[in-house]
Amino acid sequence: MQAARGGAGRPGREGRGLERECERSPGVGAAMPPGPCAWPPRAALRLWLGCVCFALVQADSPSAPVNVTVRHLKANSAVVSWDVLEDEVVIGFAISQQKKDVRMLRFIQEVNTTTRSCALWDLEEDTEYIVHVQAISIQGQSPASEPVLFKTPREAEKMASKNKDEVTMKEMGRNQQLRTGEVLIIVVVLFMWAGVIALFCRQYDIIKDNEPNNNKEKTKSASETSTPEHQGGGLLRSKI
Repeated sequence: MQAARGGAGRPGREGRGLERECERSPGVGAAMPPGPCAWPPRAALRLWLGCVCFALVQADSPSAPVNVTVRHLKANSAVVSWDVLEDEVVIGFAISQQKKDVRMLRFIQEVNTTTRSCALWDLEEDTEYIVHVQAISIQGQSPASEPVLFKTPREAEKMASKNKDEVTMKEMGRNQQLRTGEVLIIVVVLFMWAGVIALFCRQYDIIKDNEPNNNKEKTKSASETSTPEHQGGGLLRSKI
C-alpha cells in the first residue's frame, strides 16, 4: 500500500515541478528566445503586404467598361463596342470571347489605342457567344464588364434578309421614278394650260383693239352709200 501510495505521489511531485517551471520570474524568461507566438511569421507578413498592395492597385485601376453592345452581326463576324468613364485614362482593352456552355476561351488584347470597338472574326453561324470587355490603364486592368450574350445568324437567313433589302430598295427606286414621271407630266400640263391661257388673252386683246376701227369703217361705208348731193348744194330732183 505504501508503494502504491508512493508511486501515486511521484507524479504529483513532478506535476508541481512543472508548475514551478512555468511560474518563473520574468527576468529568467526574458533571457530565453521568444516563442512562436511572440510576433507574426514571415509568411503571414508577406501575405498581409500582398493584400495591401493588391488593394492599392485595385483602387487605382480603371472601372469596368459600360454599355457593351454587339452590332453589325453577321454569320461569321460581329463588332463589339463599349464606353468608359470620362475621367479615366485608358490605353487599351482586353476582350474575352467564348462559346456558350464551352470552356474554350479566346482572348484579344490591344494597347496604345483609344478605340472603343473591336471586330470579332471566324465566328460560327447559328452559335451563341459570350463576351466580356476589360479596360487597360497604366495601373493595370479593370474588372470584367457584364457578360453580353449574342447569337450569330444563319447564312441562309442573312442572304434572305439581304435579298429582301435589295427588293425593297428596287421597289423604292421604282416608286421614286414613277413619282418623278408623274411630277414631270403635271408640270408639262400646267405649262400647256398656261400657254393656252396666254394665247387666248393675247387674241382677245387684239380683237378688242380692232373693234373701234371696224366701227369707223362701217360708218364711212354707210355714208358713202347714202344719196349723193348736187354740186350746187341742193338735192337732185327727178323729173316726172
